Amino acid sequence: MLEKIQELDTSLLVYLNSLGSETYDPLWLIITKQLYWTPVFLLMFYLIYRKIGGKQTLYLLLFIAVLVAFTDQATNLFKTTFQRLRPCNNPEINTIIRVVQSRKSYSFFSGHAANTMAVATFLFFVLKHHFKYLGFLFLWPLIFAYSRIYLGLHYPGDILTGYFFGALFGFLMFKIYQNLKAKYFPG
Repeated sequence: MLEKIQELDTSLLVYLNSLGSETYDPLWLIITKQLYWTPVFLLMFYLIYRKIGGKQTLYLLLFIAVLVAFTDQATNLFKTTFQRLRPCNNPEINTIIRVVQSRKSYSFFSGHAANTMAVATFLFFVLKHHFKYLGFLFLWPLIFAYSRIYLGLHYPGDILTGYFFGALFGFLMFKIYQNLKAKYFPG
Protein backbone atom coordinates (compact mmCIF):
# COMPACT_ATOMS: atom_id res chain seq x y z
CA MET A 1 0.00 0.00 0.00
CA LEU A 2 2.74 2.45 0.96
CA GLU A 3 4.66 1.61 -2.24
CA LYS A 4 1.56 2.34 -4.33
CA ILE A 5 1.11 5.72 -2.62
CA GLN A 6 4.78 6.57 -3.22
CA GLU A 7 4.48 5.59 -6.89
CA LEU A 8 1.43 7.80 -7.29
CA ASP A 9 3.22 10.62 -5.47
CA THR A 10 6.23 10.30 -7.78
CA SER A 11 4.07 10.14 -10.92
CA LEU A 12 2.17 13.24 -9.86
CA LEU A 13 5.43 15.05 -9.13
CA VAL A 14 6.85 14.16 -12.56
CA TYR A 15 3.68 15.40 -14.25
CA LEU A 16 3.34 18.67 -12.28
CA ASN A 17 7.04 19.42 -12.45
CA SER A 18 7.08 18.84 -16.22
CA LEU A 19 4.52 21.62 -16.71
CA GLY A 20 7.25 24.17 -16.00
CA SER A 21 9.48 25.92 -18.50
CA GLU A 22 12.75 27.82 -18.32
CA THR A 23 10.84 31.00 -19.17
CA TYR A 24 9.03 30.89 -15.82
CA ASP A 25 11.87 29.57 -13.65
CA PRO A 26 12.92 33.05 -12.41
CA LEU A 27 9.34 33.81 -11.35
CA TRP A 28 9.06 30.58 -9.32
CA LEU A 29 12.46 31.19 -7.75
CA ILE A 30 11.13 34.55 -6.53
CA ILE A 31 7.86 33.03 -5.32
CA THR A 32 9.60 30.34 -3.27
CA LYS A 33 11.79 32.79 -1.32
CA GLN A 34 10.11 34.13 1.83
CA LEU A 35 12.00 37.42 1.73
CA TYR A 36 10.23 38.47 -1.46
CA TRP A 37 6.87 38.14 0.29
CA THR A 38 7.80 40.85 2.82
CA PRO A 39 5.81 43.65 1.10
CA VAL A 40 2.70 41.43 1.14
CA PHE A 41 3.22 40.66 4.84
CA LEU A 42 3.75 44.32 5.68
CA LEU A 43 0.60 45.34 3.82
CA MET A 44 -1.35 42.57 5.51
CA PHE A 45 -0.22 43.59 8.98
CA TYR A 46 -0.90 47.23 8.24
CA LEU A 47 -4.49 46.29 7.31
CA ILE A 48 -4.78 44.13 10.43
CA TYR A 49 -3.42 46.97 12.57
CA ARG A 50 -6.05 49.31 11.11
CA LYS A 51 -8.82 46.85 11.99
CA ILE A 52 -7.84 45.60 15.45
CA GLY A 53 -5.35 48.14 16.82
CA GLY A 54 -1.74 48.06 17.94
CA LYS A 55 -1.90 45.94 21.10
CA GLN A 56 -3.96 43.19 19.52
CA THR A 57 -1.76 43.22 16.41
CA LEU A 58 1.34 42.72 18.57
CA TYR A 59 -0.47 39.96 20.45
CA LEU A 60 -1.35 38.37 17.10
CA LEU A 61 2.28 38.61 15.92
CA LEU A 62 3.44 36.88 19.10
CA PHE A 63 1.09 33.98 18.39
CA ILE A 64 2.24 33.79 14.78
CA ALA A 65 5.89 33.69 15.86
CA VAL A 66 5.19 30.84 18.30
CA LEU A 67 3.10 29.04 15.66
CA VAL A 68 5.82 29.26 12.99
CA ALA A 69 8.54 28.18 15.44
CA PHE A 70 6.49 25.20 16.58
CA THR A 71 5.48 24.18 13.05
CA ASP A 72 9.03 24.55 11.80
CA GLN A 73 10.45 22.39 14.60
CA ALA A 74 7.79 19.71 14.04
CA THR A 75 8.65 19.71 10.34
CA ASN A 76 12.35 19.29 11.08
CA LEU A 77 11.59 16.44 13.49
CA PHE A 78 9.63 14.61 10.79
CA LYS A 79 12.32 15.25 8.17
CA THR A 80 15.09 13.79 10.31
CA THR A 81 12.88 10.88 11.38
CA PHE A 82 11.72 9.82 7.90
CA GLN A 83 14.79 10.98 5.93
CA ARG A 84 12.98 10.95 2.59
CA LEU A 85 15.23 12.22 -0.18
CA ARG A 86 14.09 15.33 -1.97
CA PRO A 87 13.16 14.73 -5.63
CA CYS A 88 16.20 16.77 -6.70
CA ASN A 89 18.45 14.36 -4.73
CA ASN A 90 16.66 11.14 -5.60
CA PRO A 91 18.80 9.32 -8.20
CA GLU A 92 15.76 7.35 -9.39
CA ILE A 93 13.98 10.47 -10.69
CA ASN A 94 16.29 13.50 -10.63
CA THR A 95 17.28 12.87 -14.25
CA ILE A 96 13.68 12.86 -15.50
CA ILE A 97 12.39 15.93 -13.64
CA ARG A 98 13.25 19.57 -13.99
CA VAL A 99 15.58 20.37 -11.09
CA VAL A 100 15.55 24.15 -10.86
CA GLN A 101 16.88 24.35 -7.32
CA SER A 102 18.59 21.91 -4.93
CA ARG A 103 18.64 21.51 -1.16
CA LYS A 104 20.55 19.00 0.95
CA SER A 105 17.89 18.55 3.65
CA TYR A 106 15.15 15.93 3.55
CA SER A 107 11.76 16.18 1.91
CA PHE A 108 9.00 14.83 4.15
CA PHE A 109 7.12 17.00 4.91
CA SER A 110 7.24 20.48 3.44
CA GLY A 111 8.02 23.22 5.94
CA HIS A 112 6.94 25.85 3.41
CA ALA A 113 3.51 24.21 3.10
CA ALA A 114 3.15 23.64 6.85
CA ASN A 115 4.20 27.14 7.90
CA THR A 116 2.15 29.02 5.33
CA MET A 117 -0.97 26.91 5.90
CA ALA A 118 -0.59 27.25 9.68
CA VAL A 119 -0.39 31.05 9.46
CA ALA A 120 -3.18 31.29 6.88
CA THR A 121 -5.48 29.05 8.96
CA PHE A 122 -4.73 30.94 12.16
CA LEU A 123 -5.25 34.36 10.55
CA PHE A 124 -8.41 33.21 8.81
CA PHE A 125 -10.09 32.10 12.02
CA VAL A 126 -8.91 35.13 14.00
CA LEU A 127 -9.85 37.72 11.35
CA LYS A 128 -12.73 36.24 9.35
CA HIS A 129 -15.22 38.63 10.97
CA HIS A 130 -13.06 41.65 10.12
CA PHE A 131 -12.35 41.06 6.41
CA LYS A 132 -14.93 40.11 3.81
CA TYR A 133 -12.76 38.17 1.33
CA LEU A 134 -10.23 36.67 3.73
CA GLY A 135 -10.58 33.25 2.09
CA PHE A 136 -8.27 34.53 -0.64
CA LEU A 137 -5.53 34.30 1.98
CA PHE A 138 -5.35 30.55 1.22
CA LEU A 139 -3.98 31.32 -2.25
CA TRP A 140 -0.69 32.17 -0.54
CA PRO A 141 0.04 28.63 0.75
CA LEU A 142 -1.16 27.12 -2.54
CA ILE A 143 1.13 29.23 -4.72
CA PHE A 144 4.04 29.14 -2.27
CA ALA A 145 3.94 25.36 -1.84
CA TYR A 146 3.41 24.64 -5.55
CA SER A 147 6.70 26.46 -6.14
CA ARG A 148 8.41 23.62 -4.25
CA ILE A 149 7.04 21.02 -6.69
CA TYR A 150 7.87 23.23 -9.66
CA LEU A 151 11.49 23.59 -8.50
CA GLY A 152 11.89 19.84 -7.86
CA LEU A 153 12.23 20.19 -4.08
CA HIS A 154 9.12 18.36 -2.81
CA TYR A 155 6.69 15.65 -3.73
CA PRO A 156 2.95 16.47 -3.75
CA GLY A 157 2.55 14.19 -0.71
CA ASP A 158 5.04 16.36 1.18
CA ILE A 159 2.93 19.39 0.34
CA LEU A 160 -0.39 17.78 1.29
CA THR A 161 1.01 16.49 4.58
CA GLY A 162 2.43 19.95 5.28
CA TYR A 163 -0.99 21.46 4.57
CA PHE A 164 -2.65 19.03 6.95
CA PHE A 165 -0.21 19.66 9.79
CA GLY A 166 -0.23 23.39 9.16
CA ALA A 167 -4.02 23.60 9.19
CA LEU A 168 -4.16 21.49 12.35
CA PHE A 169 -1.51 23.55 14.19
CA GLY A 170 -3.05 26.81 12.94
CA PHE A 171 -6.48 25.82 14.22
CA LEU A 172 -5.11 24.64 17.59
CA MET A 173 -3.20 27.92 17.96
CA PHE A 174 -6.41 29.80 17.15
CA LYS A 175 -8.19 27.95 19.98
CA ILE A 176 -5.40 28.89 22.41
CA TYR A 177 -5.51 32.48 21.13
CA GLN A 178 -9.29 32.57 21.56
CA ASN A 179 -9.07 31.44 25.19
CA LEU A 180 -6.28 33.87 26.09
CA LYS A 181 -7.82 36.76 24.17
CA ALA A 182 -11.01 36.48 26.24
CA LYS A 183 -8.85 36.77 29.36
CA TYR A 184 -6.57 39.63 28.26
CA PHE A 185 -8.71 41.47 25.68
CA PRO A 186 -12.31 41.07 26.84
CA GLY A 187 -15.06 42.64 24.77
